[in-house]
Amino acid sequence: MSTTLEPGGGETKPTSSPTPSSERDAVGGSTASEPSPQPERATDNRTSNANRKPSRRSSTTQSDKPGPKPGPKPASKPASKTAAKSTRTRRLTRVEETSAGGLVLRLDGGQIEAALIGRLDRRKRLVWSMPKGHLEEGETAEQAAVREAQEETGIYSRVIAPLGVIDFWFVAEGRRIHKTVHHFVLEATGGDLSDEDIEVEEVAWVPVAELPTRLGYADERRLLERVPGLLADAGFHVDVRALKPGLSDADEGHAGADSA
Repeated sequence: MSTTLEPGGGETKPTSSPTPSSERDAVGGSTASEPSPQPERATDNRTSNANRKPSRRSSTTQSDKPGPKPGPKPASKPASKTAAKSTRTRRLTRVEETSAGGLVLRLDGGQIEAALIGRLDRRKRLVWSMPKGHLEEGETAEQAAVREAQEETGIYSRVIAPLGVIDFWFVAEGRRIHKTVHHFVLEATGGDLSDEDIEVEEVAWVPVAELPTRLGYADERRLLERVPGLLADAGFHVDVRALKPGLSDADEGHAGADSA
């Protein structure tokens, strides 16, 4: 380092002349043409900043990227199950259906008989029931009962009295169906037994004493208990005591679930 003599003070001050190249060579091994050691200071800054948490959070390298925020994992499977259940619920459209039919009785003669139909259920078993079917547009329940009895048994009849109403739910063809069936006591007035209806396998005159065991649906069997009183009120003095006692409550299905 060179000094300059200041007049009057006798003191010397360092000048701003560059350090000789030989001295830089001894310290850093560089020449006079090399740039100042700015990159080294920048490296020191990066090293220093790397140890600071704010700098690590702002880094864009893959290793320094923050992980997922804490919290419950997305429940993909339960969500899909809920969606599937919701889809099934939307798919089952609720439908209201109304049918009518009843117990067709042959009251003349010493033995009272009822015209029953036999249908095949879903398990291909023959199940006996009262004739019944859907109401057509503009029909009353009574008119539909008489028409369905004739179509399914071949027997013409007239309504004596309302017997009762049965309603139930079942699922068919992607629909949830609420079915209401109006039953009547009918008196046969003519015709011959016929199984020409495509949905009917067999038809038969069945003695009333056999009805509690022949009818395949428990809800229809329970209706039989009302028949003696209804016939008496209508002026028919016939012996139908066999319909009163010991009706089974064993449910083998709802009347009409496998029929129109």
